[in-house]
Amino acid sequence: MGKTLGIVFIGIGIGILFLAGAWALSNTGLEGSAKVLVLAFAFVIAAPLIGVGVVALAKGVKDAGEEGVIAKQRKLLSLVMTQGKINLPDAALELKSTRNEVKQLVYDLIGKQLFSGYVDWDAGMLYSEEASKLKTGRCPKCGGELTLAGKGLVKCAYCGTEVFSSQ
Repeated sequence: MGKTLGIVFIGIGIGILFLAGAWALSNTGLEGSAKVLVLAFAFVIAAPLIGVGVVALAKGVKDAGEEGVIAKQRKLLSLVMTQGKINLPDAALELKSTRNEVKQLVYDLIGKQLFSGYVDWDAGMLYSEEASKLKTGRCPKCGGELTLAGKGLVKCAYCGTEVFSSQ
């Protein structure tokens, strides 16, 4: 909505400038100072419209980018939750993203406490696990001891698997 509104305001502002300029230049009965006055008045009206349009357009572009990220996060969560596990390269293809972008999406979801599971970055797999399975203190990949590595993040000291929990 913001992008459309911005384009409309910019178009109206440019239209006002164009019409005032065309009228002032085509009207031969006006003196030079009157033409300048017409153009200055048109600019005073058009400049705020163009300014508001630029701001609305920029906000609309930013919002569209954020909506795209949210859509990718939803799709990634859906893929993991429905399949139980997903290959990261397959997730990247499905989301039309790079592996690093998928990694950032995963970390963003963890930060929002929307994802529980674990990631084996070496094998390129993303697993969804129930929080009760993660509380055993053992790595789901190798059975090694898990150590706390951050809020909602537990890491296996042996194989490096990262286990995430929103619980």
